[in-house]
Amino acid sequence: MPLLESQWMIELSKEWDVLGPFPIHAREQHFLEPSFPIDVKVPIDLNATYPSSYADGGQVTWSKARADKDSGILEVSFPESVRWKSLRDSEGWAALQHHAVLKTSLTVYPVSGSNSNTRPPHLRIKLVGGSYFTIISSNSTGKVPRWYAGNIYDMERALPRVVELPEAPSFDKPTTYDIFVSGDYEIRLFGDPRVQRNSDTPAQTIKLEVELDIDIEQVVWEPTQDVVPDVVSGWTFGDAIGIGLRARDGWWSVYDAQITHPLKEYLSLNLPSTKFRLAPTQARILPLRIRQHKDLPLAFTSINVTLVLQRDDAGVYIQHNSGDTITLELSLAVTHVVMWDDPSPTSSNPVFKGSYFFGVSDSIPTNFLVVPPESSDKRRAPILALHGAGVDIFAPSPSESFWAQALPRQVWSWVVIPSGRTSWGLDWHGPSAQDAWGVLDAVTDILQSSESTTWGKNKWGIPSTTPNRKPQAILMGHSNGGQGAWYIAERFPDRVLGVIPASAYIKSQAYVPWTMSRSAHFADPFLEAILQTSLTPDDNDLFVGNLRGKDVLAIHGGDDENVPVWHSRELVGVLQNLEGVSYNTSRVEFLEFRGQPHWFPTVFKNDQVQSFIDQLLDAAEFGPQCVTYPENFSLTVAVPAESGSMQGWHIEKLSLPGRLGRVSVHVMEQSSSSAMLVNAKTTNILEFSVDPKLFGVLEKDMQLYIDGKQVVLDSRILEMAQVIYFKAVGPKLWKLSNSRNTLQLSGRMQTVLSSPNSVDHSEFMGPAPLVFVVPDAVLDLESGPTHAMSIALRLSHDLLVYHRLDSEIMINSEVNFALLKPEFASAFSKGNVIVVGNEAALELQTALHQGEANFVTENNFIDVKEFMTRDKESYFSIRIQ
Repeated sequence: MPLLESQWMIELSKEWDVLGPFPIHAREQHFLEPSFPIDVKVPIDLNATYPSSYADGGQVTWSKARADKDSGILEVSFPESVRWKSLRDSEGWAALQHHAVLKTSLTVYPVSGSNSNTRPPHLRIKLVGGSYFTIISSNSTGKVPRWYAGNIYDMERALPRVVELPEAPSFDKPTTYDIFVSGDYEIRLFGDPRVQRNSDTPAQTIKLEVELDIDIEQVVWEPTQDVVPDVVSGWTFGDAIGIGLRARDGWWSVYDAQITHPLKEYLSLNLPSTKFRLAPTQARILPLRIRQHKDLPLAFTSINVTLVLQRDDAGVYIQHNSGDTITLELSLAVTHVVMWDDPSPTSSNPVFKGSYFFGVSDSIPTNFLVVPPESSDKRRAPILALHGAGVDIFAPSPSESFWAQALPRQVWSWVVIPSGRTSWGLDWHGPSAQDAWGVLDAVTDILQSSESTTWGKNKWGIPSTTPNRKPQAILMGHSNGGQGAWYIAERFPDRVLGVIPASAYIKSQAYVPWTMSRSAHFADPFLEAILQTSLTPDDNDLFVGNLRGKDVLAIHGGDDENVPVWHSRELVGVLQNLEGVSYNTSRVEFLEFRGQPHWFPTVFKNDQVQSFIDQLLDAAEFGPQCVTYPENFSLTVAVPAESGSMQGWHIEKLSLPGRLGRVSVHVMEQSSSSAMLVNAKTTNILEFSVDPKLFGVLEKDMQLYIDGKQVVLDSRILEMAQVIYFKAVGPKLWKLSNSRNTLQLSGRMQTVLSSPNSVDHSEFMGPAPLVFVVPDAVLDLESGPTHAMSIALRLSHDLLVYHRLDSEIMINSEVNFALLKPEFASAFSKGNVIVVGNEAALELQTALHQGEANFVTENNFIDVKEFMTRDKESYFSIRIQ
């Protein structure tokens, strides 16, 4: 039946036309035209055939499918035209990866009273299991479609996407639109069909839901996006609160946030330091800092908040010139948790939810979980536990979290459980890795700074085992989290005591081979090599040597149906081969449980794992491990901004970004004295530093050679025990730097998600919200948002769904003000800027002309360049057309 919504009705057809399957490699759909091999801008011939190497005879045509009438779920498979077993016998999992084009229709009905003054409705669309979708007017041709990313990963708490119709519907008769969906089978998402369905035939499961978005308030509270910490024995575990908000239309700014009586005597709220504004149809999470004044009684199970928002005109960034003001009354549910050192026995782990600001200053509020230790009479290093792909750590509730309950609770160690931004995150790379360390640092700070007389003021604190007061941790993870444990430990070895990766894969390219790549048939091999090189930072096998001196216990089920056991065997073998020399100081072990699948309840809860943890914690109790004896080690880095130090040696800049940088250090005793001789050899390094607190052989009588040439260190420098900075002034020619090295912001475009707020690595505070700059003309009277504005809104939505990252949308005429008043106007001067469209890019160049900009205009385009803001911080601008 059609759905009635005020002056419009809509009806989504259950009937689908399906074309496929076509070979693609893993995740390749993000590089390809979503509708290939057809062109949705022209009429579709449902009788045409298309070449496909999967099908018998090499040709496929359109077929019919029907969504379930009750659930709306559509199953797409090709059991008759494709001999999947035969393909799999030769190509393995890679042959199951495939792409299909799906087509259905949406009909919009006007109801009595509709007229040309009635506003066409917006749609709220959920696509689960599909990669992309677009809506096309059935009677129009030649118009470029707007493709929207679907929720193929079935991300938790994802908001529907607000979509405008490509053309206004008729006011006197039904209007039919075509909806096209890119359906792509991913082994990592949907699994092996033999395991999932007891069949050789892979099947896509797709659900499309469409509803009207009319007759709602101008700004809507979206409670699924809220961020609220638990109250532990009367005090909040963290000071970050987030409130999900979505604008229907217009630009809306938050001007006030108040906690209502009687909670005012216990709590208060601070607005963010920069203006928080919603663009038309945009959803964001409002960050608020909570201040607690005294114990919160158990009787208060919610925090009642009043928000005041005012409507702004685009271009008027600070002053509002509209009389439109709305007030939202919200009630944020609060969970009280009693003190966990309860002597009563329990079979489950005590778990509670904390919060912190992932982004710079007071932005991007984020939740996490912790499992507290049983006792506080000793303080031992924490365990950082990384969940697997698709695991929502907060479901079904924090106290019942599957992942939190699967971990072994420790007597004196906190178990810290980050979300990695979402259940999938970014495979624990980029912002997910930042979140892991950010949560650990936040827990440390919360335990030190909380005013709770029960657990605060460092009564249950985490020991700081490194000179810069950043705690070290044991890294533990399963599946994707196991891969993440390898990844993070290899990039930040000085913060890691040991690693326990379970059921981990080596890297995404090795998980499902790229054998069936479509783009490989057309790409220039030279450009293809650049694309392959962009994946270098993900190659865990290239960086496994950075774990020299770290104990590793790799675990895998012998009959793993999800991640083949050879992945762990191979990584352990590579590490053991590197460590199989006379100066080996690592303990590398492999624990294979015969007959066990991908997940089993005792993967971490067993005597071998606990014994390994106990030995690591015992060793760490003696303090930081610094180099004071002869040894050799090598540090390999691909992206300096995403890498930490090893034995105090840290690479800040590469000579040629995109290539690996490496420093190899050989420490030996001099035959004539007890002083040490340090011989370092570098490859592709421009700047690096050494921390004497972690590299303990930098003493007065020590001799240092870099690339065969002696570098004399003044005794006063050594006595200060401060970080020493080196800079290359010529090929293999080094000098001491008088100033602190800054981080090189290099790498693939993905790094725009996680570039640090500051290029000073010692002051890293996390990323800032991304800023989209669009041309001043943001509305098209015929089709709603302009193309540039639509791009910004689509990317903003994707950032929130896939990475829980915040973004702000500005127009050109606001840029000057944002530069002049960076302290309160915008995130513009704090993070990365994405410029949408040539017009916006050229106007931004003009605005920055008087500053220290390094934009380069070529052929009327502005390339991706680094630029300096007035406070001398370095950021990137990316132009999108």
